[in-house]
Amino acid sequence: MLEYGTIYKKNRGRIMKSAEVIINGKNYIYEVGTTLLEISKEFKEEYKNDILVAVLNGKVAELNNVITEDSTLEFYDISSSLGSLVYENGLTFLLIDSFKRVLKMDITINHSIDKGVYFETSKIISESDLEKIDLDMNEMVQKNVPIEKKLVNRMEAIKYYTKHREDDKVNILKYTTNTNVNLYKLNNTYDYFFSYLPISTGYLKKFNLTYISSNGFVISYPNLYTNKMHKYKHHEKLFNEFNEYNSWTQTLGVRNVTSLNYKISKGNFNDIIFQSEAFQNNKLYKIAEKIYNNVNSKVILISGPSSSGKTTTSKKLKLYLKNFGLDVLSISIDDFFLDKEDTPRKENGDYDFESVNAIDINLFNKTLKKLISYEKVKLPRYNFILGKKEFETVPTKLNENQILIIEGLHALNDVLTNEIDKKYKFKIYLSPLTVLNIDNHNRFKTTDNRLLRRIVRDNRTRGYSASDTLANWNNVREGEEKNIFNFQDSSDVVFNTSLVYELNVLKTYVEPLLYSVEENDPNYKEALRLLNLLKNILPMPSEDVPRDSIIREFIGNSYFE
Repeated sequence: MLEYGTIYKKNRGRIMKSAEVIINGKNYIYEVGTTLLEISKEFKEEYKNDILVAVLNGKVAELNNVITEDSTLEFYDISSSLGSLVYENGLTFLLIDSFKRVLKMDITINHSIDKGVYFETSKIISESDLEKIDLDMNEMVQKNVPIEKKLVNRMEAIKYYTKHREDDKVNILKYTTNTNVNLYKLNNTYDYFFSYLPISTGYLKKFNLTYISSNGFVISYPNLYTNKMHKYKHHEKLFNEFNEYNSWTQTLGVRNVTSLNYKISKGNFNDIIFQSEAFQNNKLYKIAEKIYNNVNSKVILISGPSSSGKTTTSKKLKLYLKNFGLDVLSISIDDFFLDKEDTPRKENGDYDFESVNAIDINLFNKTLKKLISYEKVKLPRYNFILGKKEFETVPTKLNENQILIIEGLHALNDVLTNEIDKKYKFKIYLSPLTVLNIDNHNRFKTTDNRLLRRIVRDNRTRGYSASDTLANWNNVREGEEKNIFNFQDSSDVVFNTSLVYELNVLKTYVEPLLYSVEENDPNYKEALRLLNLLKNILPMPSEDVPRDSIIREFIGNSYFE
């Protein structure tokens, strides 16, 4: 590599200093002061979508940044997790600005649903109002209005938001120790985001707005894993579960992270923990009661994405069912894997153990049919070392007061239980549906909640580093898109496994692990993003977390271990 400053170039009679920039493994020479936007134009043909953001020398950089020295440079479009996040936040800012200018009102970000994000409005809106917003946003895209980033003194930012009565911003800035903060400006709207944004509105070409109610709508944009726009599909059970939990947190007096931080700062740990656990346990008990009252329920199928608390939930449900006089036999789908040589393979030749076709579906159905008919059957146990099923010598038979619980990735997929009459099946979809956002315009994603859970558990139970878990997370998410989310609407109930206080507890466990990710690690930028989110959350001790809590599945010392 050429040393910085050894290359010079004449430009209009001046000697210009140049730098060597490595892009996609190749070396290029650019004048110092060249913007990343200018460089990105030379590489746009290598990307299917507009380049949105870059990583310069291992750190995320917006396209208005400039080259100052010899560097490494990577570009990202919406098909990457970084680019997708930048796109979502850009759309959010465009939405906020449009609502303020066109309808003279603010909006509040809530949660993701069906490859989009649900927002609520501060005033009643009609479908025609939302059409006006759609028109205005598209006009802003055509005009390609700059999104400017400004470094502002934190106290000046607090004064600005106090004047405009945006208390959520005032409160979150109180928990920031930095002297200065970055604000983004679009037209006359200023806002504070915990992620990078596109440099102008012209990048935000693809989106759909869907009217839900007089105070709610969904914005959809190209999906990270399919890179396509999807027509919004309303998931009623999931939506209602979000709303119920959100109403409960409002009753608790916890509207967002700052209101929870305030309670914690006053030392009110126990009330928050016990109220949250009691609410969740009561919901699960009602599910057990519903199963008991349905005399046909013989096969309980439980599924959910990674780190949704399937193990604890299934074991607690088993105890609750015993309170109703029902005994439970648990069956693991993993024991029904095909022998290794019969397992389907991916395009790259690797075994595809996440495919439903990796399961011996025929054997699984025959086994279930015999069990619910009270016949004897020899259950398999999969030997992962040999890659083969081995059968128990003593047959198993269900009693008349006994039911089956089956928990796993494909549990809700009817292909797995296609020979079992629908009336015998009771399906439960689990997910930690996070409703506690940082402020009105910055959400804490359910996906991030699950990722933090997994980092802690992977380290504790498997010895994985945070970098190991981060490196594999996209593969996990792709598997969920294919094998889990498509079947959530077939569930009889949706059960929210999140706890209002859990991020505060997880922080004490996950922060040291995230800090272990080195700057030269390809997962550093993702670790840094999570650390920046966690900075807004006060830590809470875990001593008073009950041993039967779902969070114990991740931090340890669970009653069910």
